[in-house]
Amino acid sequence: MGTNAKPADGAITLAELREFASFSSATQRYIRRSLDIGLHRRDAMKLWSRDMVEEASIRAQARIYGRLDEIKARVPDDSGLEQVEPFMAPLVTISAFDLGQDRLASFSSYRFLYERLLGAGARPWLPGAFCAAASLPHLHPEKRRILLQSISEAAATAAGWSNREPSFYPEWVEKVDLSKAN
Repeated sequence: MGTNAKPADGAITLAELREFASFSSATQRYIRRSLDIGLHRRDAMKLWSRDMVEEASIRAQARIYGRLDEIKARVPDDSGLEQVEPFMAPLVTISAFDLGQDRLASFSSYRFLYERLLGAGARPWLPGAFCAAASLPHLHPEKRRILLQSISEAAATAAGWSNREPSFYPEWVEKVDLSKAN
């Protein structure tokens, strides 16, 4: 936050921090890794890969996330149906990939990640993309049920959405060796 920050900005950032802290450690790790890949912040392979399986997953995610810039450029500015297909079809595909990784356990973790990957303009479209991706047959029926039940009626039927961009973007944190700390 710069010198122009208002007191409300701090409260909003704190709320974002609290929301992130409410996610499981696996979800937090996946969100940070996804932001590194999607926002091209770091070498995700070097930072996040612990084994060959994770290495393959990161490669696949980087390939799928290659469409993020295209999706960001196509965020509809209104509800005109002619803009929906070129935006929603690739968004649902990427969302289906992320939900299939079994690390985003709820709409709230999905929304947290995608607001940061795509920006505030995508907020109105996230409930629909999430529901579409969460109902695809590549997910186990029990997983589909859990995901679809995680979206609240308020989120699914919101009359409006904030256009304020997220302010907290979680990043990799080096582990501290407590034996060397004073």
